[in-house]
Amino acid sequence: MTAGPVLFYLLIFGKYFSHGSGQDVNCSLGYFPCGNITKCLPQLLHCNGVDDCGNQADENNCGDNNGWSLQLDKYLTYNYTMTFPYSFDAETSECPFHFFLFITLPFLVPHCPHFLLPPLYSVVGSVPMQCLCRGLELGCDETKLRAVPSVSSNVTVMSLQWNLLRKLPPNGFEKYHDLQKLCLQNNKIRSISIYAFRGLYNLTKLYLSDNRITFLKPGVFEDLHKLEWLIIEDNHLSRISPLTFYGLNSLILLALMNNVLTRLPDKPLCQHMPRLHWLDFEGNHIHNLRNLTFISCSGLTTLRMKRNKINHIKENAFAPLQKLHELDLGSNKIENLSPHVFKNLKELSKLNLSYNPIQKIQANQFDYLIKLNSLSLEGIEISNIQQRMFRPLLNLSHIYFKKFQYCGYAPHVRSCKPNTDGISSLENLLANVIQRVFVWVVSSVTCFGNIFVICMRPYIRSENKLHAMSIMSLCCADCLMGIYLFVIGAFDLKFRGEYNKHAQLWMESVHCQLVGSLAILSTEVSVLLLTFLTLEKYICIVYPFRCLRPRKCRTITVLILIWIIGFIVAFVPLSNKEIFKNYYGTNGVCFPLHSEDTESIGAQIYSVAIFLGVNLAAFIIIVFSYGSMFYSVHQSAITATEIRNQIKKEMILAKRFFFIVFTDALCWIPIFVLKFLSLLQVEIPGTITSWVVIFILPINSALNPILYTLTTRPFKEMIHKLWYNYRQRPIDSKGSQKTYAPSSFIWVEMWPLQEMPPKLMKPAFFTDPYDLSLISQSTRLNSYS
Repeated sequence: MTAGPVLFYLLIFGKYFSHGSGQDVNCSLGYFPCGNITKCLPQLLHCNGVDDCGNQADENNCGDNNGWSLQLDKYLTYNYTMTFPYSFDAETSECPFHFFLFITLPFLVPHCPHFLLPPLYSVVGSVPMQCLCRGLELGCDETKLRAVPSVSSNVTVMSLQWNLLRKLPPNGFEKYHDLQKLCLQNNKIRSISIYAFRGLYNLTKLYLSDNRITFLKPGVFEDLHKLEWLIIEDNHLSRISPLTFYGLNSLILLALMNNVLTRLPDKPLCQHMPRLHWLDFEGNHIHNLRNLTFISCSGLTTLRMKRNKINHIKENAFAPLQKLHELDLGSNKIENLSPHVFKNLKELSKLNLSYNPIQKIQANQFDYLIKLNSLSLEGIEISNIQQRMFRPLLNLSHIYFKKFQYCGYAPHVRSCKPNTDGISSLENLLANVIQRVFVWVVSSVTCFGNIFVICMRPYIRSENKLHAMSIMSLCCADCLMGIYLFVIGAFDLKFRGEYNKHAQLWMESVHCQLVGSLAILSTEVSVLLLTFLTLEKYICIVYPFRCLRPRKCRTITVLILIWIIGFIVAFVPLSNKEIFKNYYGTNGVCFPLHSEDTESIGAQIYSVAIFLGVNLAAFIIIVFSYGSMFYSVHQSAITATEIRNQIKKEMILAKRFFFIVFTDALCWIPIFVLKFLSLLQVEIPGTITSWVVIFILPINSALNPILYTLTTRPFKEMIHKLWYNYRQRPIDSKGSQKTYAPSSFIWVEMWPLQEMPPKLMKPAFFTDPYDLSLISQSTRLNSYS
């Protein structure tokens, strides 16, 4: 976010509006008034960047400016009364214009000024050649200093950033009694003498960030009686003691972010900091919070413990913090919360519990937080979520969940995020209108094409019943994908406009589990059948005279086995909820792609085994088999006598093989890529998942009838025959044309070889076995194309 005076003054003078003067407007649950008019808008339309109310009321008060930023505003307004000791332009100093960044960044302290203008020599006494000064402010940034420079004692600001200081010796700043601000960031300081800051009685801000400090001796800040801000970020501090902060009677802000603290002292931490308001331990390695740690921090308004390793919190750890406004416990390892851990936080306005492995939240967990305005529960799977949890939070204006479906349990909250998971939204099971239309188009095409082939087969006397049986089995599997999409479309219609009320129940319902199982059954049976058909063709073309031809018993056994495997793969996740959790209920379309980081390791492994194990192996087999078939036919065509005719047929065959492999690749490669990315923990947007399920997955199911039946030479010859018989039908004496039943037509399916005369089919007719193989492959090329 770009810094600027406008945002800064907005922070200082900004007023925090209530929901508007339309409080007397009665809106139904989940709807909110448009300020001073009687119009009500649903939760989804608030703060979406569009003026839906017409008076901008739905776009006002959208920023979550609770907690830290609110307290900083009060601090600057009442304590500084808009008086800053710096009047530099923004081009020459960034110091006055960085305060507002507390709103949007985790933590960013005011930077010390960079001295870019020529020296004005108001500092009395000698100034190092490489340093600059303005008024009573000295700047020696990036000057390769190895020791604190000696200048006039009347300086008020000293900036020694980006130098080579390794230690702070005793009495190094003793003569600078007027120094108010000292910047020592980005040096190489390892040790600080206990008397290093002796004599700095008027110092208000001390910055020690980005050094190599490992330990602070007790009493090191003893003379800093007026110090208000102490920033020790990005160092190597491993432990602290309450005595470390002895003498800091005026300290308001203490920031110890990104150190290596593993524990907080058992003794009262704030006993020597009675005015402490802000305490920041973000990015350390703290494991637990004890009851005595904050017992003397009664004035604390902000406590940030984000990105630690906290796994346990004592029930009364926060009991003394009765003035606390913001508590940040995000990104820790908290699994359980005591029901009364927040009991005494009556003034708390912002609470962050996001990205913790919390297993269960008590129904009365937040009952005592009557002034809470912002609650963050991102990244938490709330298995027992219910409206009772959030109903007492009458002042709650912003809430953040892992799943948008949870927003239905806090309908009285104006701003709830997220609004969608990319697949579904608060209003519709399918968020995108294109998807809502095309789910019907794709399901209709898939079902119609496969049902047409299934119904047509009984009226055709195929000379290869085994291949016909395999094709009908493939059509049945692909038809299930059409049924799956049809059911998703039907439930989308059923929940239209109010999906959020039913989302959680739908994803946990038996219907969703069965629909998801149907999709996986269709996908896996189709994959296995395509692999079987490909191997069958591979054997017939590459090894025409081996005793490897599928027989009736063998073919039926393989088909039954494929369907059994498909049923096992689809329904195993329903057998054990502890291992697979809600395997099919991770999204609104009930398809277990599991591209997101799931809490169930069993479900993640199972999903990877299916999509990157079985399906990837099948795809590789199909590509290799078609490549080998084409190469085998190509080699035969080279030695054939009718070269031009063979090349033409070879090109037809090449195109056919290309489209078969191409459609397989279109369907499976995107899924393989998504699974690989999910293993690398790359976040996959839900929008991509929805497009995969509705458009990519059904590609094979919709095109298989065309590729394996409707565009084959036998089928086209049958259509030509039907059309020819229709035009040549005789007319009887009554002027009506005679018709013939469809069963009178014969579909001669060229699989395996059927075109050669019986005499030529005898191996004894040929004296050279190579000639026999050549003629067989050439004839198969003619029949397959």
